[in-house]
Amino acid sequence: MNLELRLAKNDDLDGIYEVEKRSFTTPWHYESLLYDVCENSNSLYLVAVNEDTIVGFCGVHIVLDECHINNIAVLPKFRRKGAAKQLIKLLISSTGTLTKLYWLEVRQSNTAAKNLYQDFGFVPVAVRPGYYKDTGEDAVVMCRGLGETLKIQH
Repeated sequence: MNLELRLAKNDDLDGIYEVEKRSFTTPWHYESLLYDVCENSNSLYLVAVNEDTIVGFCGVHIVLDECHINNIAVLPKFRRKGAAKQLIKLLISSTGTLTKLYWLEVRQSNTAAKNLYQDFGFVPVAVRPGYYKDTGEDAVVMCRGLGETLKIQH
């Protein structure tokens, strides 16, 4: 699969929303994505494009030196082909000089995603009981860079 990876543009909003709707049982509202992609100076969105179609995206909020990954999503027929891995690589390479910590929540049952994040140095640090309102499932909070940050502070 040939992917173009790049920063999202305002024109990408409809494609991002389509991936969001097809990936999550409780997708973000269009208006929330509109704000994040087009107006929020603390957000960063990356897209994976195949033949002029957005097939995946990564959306984050950056506050000071911390990055919170809100969503990483890939269209079902493009999953398990490396798009999410490439998006995470681009995120880290794009923000690595500014960001010391990366945070995310992932469903307890999403073993594939947890394994992917662990490949990038994320470690589980907490559980948020009942975090996902659609099912009541717990979220595992994962962090990348916590050990390095603690070493620096000592």
